[in-house]
Amino acid sequence: MTTLTNEDKLTIVNQHIKNVEFSKYNLELSLIEENSVASPDATTIASLNSQIVSANAKLAALEAEKSDLTE
Repeated sequence: MTTLTNEDKLTIVNQHIKNVEFSKYNLELSLIEENSVASPDATTIASLNSQIVSANAKLAALEAEKSDLTE
C-alpha cells in the first residue's frame, strides 16, 4: 500500500513525461545533426528514429496513466 496521494502521483507522472520529452527532443536534435552532414549514417538515422518511436510510446503510456489518475 502506498501513502502517495493522487496529487503526488500526478506530480511524479508529470516529471516522467517531462524527462521523456527532454530525451525525445534531444533525439530529434541528434537526427537533425546527423542529416546535416555530407554523408549521413543510415544506421544512426534508423536508430534515432527507433528511439523516437519508443519515446512516443512511453509518452502515450504516461499520458494514459495521468488520465487514469485524474478520473
